[in-house]
Amino acid sequence: MKASILWIEGKRADSPSFVPGLRRKDYQVEVVNTGNAALARINELEPDMLVVYAASLRSSGTRICQAVRHQQNGLPIILILAAGQVVSTDGPANVVLNLPFTLRKLVNRMAPFVPGEGNDILRAGVIHLDLARKQVRCPNKEVKLTPRLTRLLQILMESHGEVVSREVLFRKAWNTEYTGDTRTLDVHISWLRQALEDDVRNPRYLKTIRRVGYRLDV
Repeated sequence: MKASILWIEGKRADSPSFVPGLRRKDYQVEVVNTGNAALARINELEPDMLVVYAASLRSSGTRICQAVRHQQNGLPIILILAAGQVVSTDGPANVVLNLPFTLRKLVNRMAPFVPGEGNDILRAGVIHLDLARKQVRCPNKEVKLTPRLTRLLQILMESHGEVVSREVLFRKAWNTEYTGDTRTLDVHISWLRQALEDDVRNPRYLKTIRRVGYRLDV
């Protein structure tokens, strides 16, 4: 599958749906009929993007986008409006399209938000690491990382649920056997927590195991 899409579309849309065409192009599309239904599915489905087909909902879709952005701040949102319909350009949607347009145009506008394929994307629970873009996405966050932080997170994700010793982290992330400079690792772990955690003082994902190392719980 190219990407997972949560698609909001009214039951009686005046315009033809793009969903069948996207599925033929190997996108995984789940359709719900209301904003509330989408909010109930987001955490379970963990989609790569959300499409709000507002033209089929007889609304601007702005409130739905705002509600989703409040719940999942890092989730890309594409808003489809009726011809001539206008919303604020600095609103919660990443892309705004007005009907009519082709399936090809929709796919082109979606392309920047489609995760890389194969080994470029590493997933551990709700944490998605794009190794090519050096970008991590988890609930409510999407953060660009440095190459070192990307490598450090990759090591922890590949052994999630297990304690990774400080020595192993130094060796794999810094290519060194020297572990005397503990401050360097501590600082990088704190930066990772800022990227992953809602509350860095009470981390949910990246745990410190005293005198041993760190563990990623997902």
